[in-house]
Amino acid sequence: MAHIVLKNICKTYPNGVSAVDNFNLEIEDKEFIIFVGPSGCGKSTTLRMIAGLEDITAGELLIDGKIMNEVPPKDRDIAMVFQSYALYPHMTVYDNIAFGLRRKKLSKAELDEKVKNAARILGLESQLAKKPRELSGGQKQRVAMGAAIVRNPKVFLMDEPLSNLDAKLRVQMRVELARLHESLGATIVYVTHDQTEAMTLGSRIVVMKEGIIQQVDTPNNLYTKPANMFVAGFIGSPQMNFLYSVVKEEDGATFLQLGDVRLPVTEEQREKLRGMDGKQIVLGIRPEDIMCGAEAEKYSKWGITVTAEVYELLGSSALLYFEFAGSRVTADVKPGVGEKEGERVHLALHMERAHLFDAATEQRI
Repeated sequence: MAHIVLKNICKTYPNGVSAVDNFNLEIEDKEFIIFVGPSGCGKSTTLRMIAGLEDITAGELLIDGKIMNEVPPKDRDIAMVFQSYALYPHMTVYDNIAFGLRRKKLSKAELDEKVKNAARILGLESQLAKKPRELSGGQKQRVAMGAAIVRNPKVFLMDEPLSNLDAKLRVQMRVELARLHESLGATIVYVTHDQTEAMTLGSRIVVMKEGIIQQVDTPNNLYTKPANMFVAGFIGSPQMNFLYSVVKEEDGATFLQLGDVRLPVTEEQREKLRGMDGKQIVLGIRPEDIMCGAEAEKYSKWGITVTAEVYELLGSSALLYFEFAGSRVTADVKPGVGEKEGERVHLALHMERAHLFDAATEQRI
């Protein structure tokens, strides 16, 4: 497949708007890498620059060591799958998949073998004679992928290919995409705004904000060691809670002052906060790291008592919303905990899993 390098890539439009700024990334051969971020963060623009559909203002794009900045899209050996299915409605599934191959003047037998092999990989063997109007959304997206697969390109570029599908189909297609990557051994660059897709599909994830890379890491490291508050809040659902607090050092002890509550810190956190007496920081705690019941007793030294405001039952768990230390907080609790509005609930923060951020720079401490 392909090894891709983006060196100091920038995209600035004639009106002066910077869409991508100083983008540096090395994508390994056969890697499944995800660009994720909110709308307008530059992820699709970066993908289109790799494809050759957008000009690069500054920097270098290399594929297998060759500079591609001025190489036309058709000569980059890249296949792109878009959010829209882009199928020809008057053609059968077979002809839609075969369309890009016909210009290569393959023999009928070669073309037939490639189309049927792609259909087999994607589970479309029984659909080849149908027209797009006879297919479900998931089947249409698989046909679009089939049209890319038969070309056997160096790189697959996918721009939010699952966003038009309903929730159940998205789950199914995520599984199929993972299998597809495994079977093809392909280099895939995938754009999405859905952090669940990013966490379940990517071998590495590039988190972007306003055209700038915030962090490039594995899904697990993004979740457990986010580089800043933006990454911490974007990765994970429900998102991380942020509690503004002040570091206090007294008589050799270090704790965080959150309103009227003092929370002791762990030994590891104490070392990180050494010399920061009086400094405002942000304590990040994920909803699933707020304990209740017997677990709260286990972490009682970090206990808090709150008033339940909103309760949402999710089945095996529930989300409890409350106010604490001037912030709106979400906790992932056992069903029944805080079900009654106004109920006083005893919880505990799992401080060993908490994250500390500089309030001024929003960077991880």
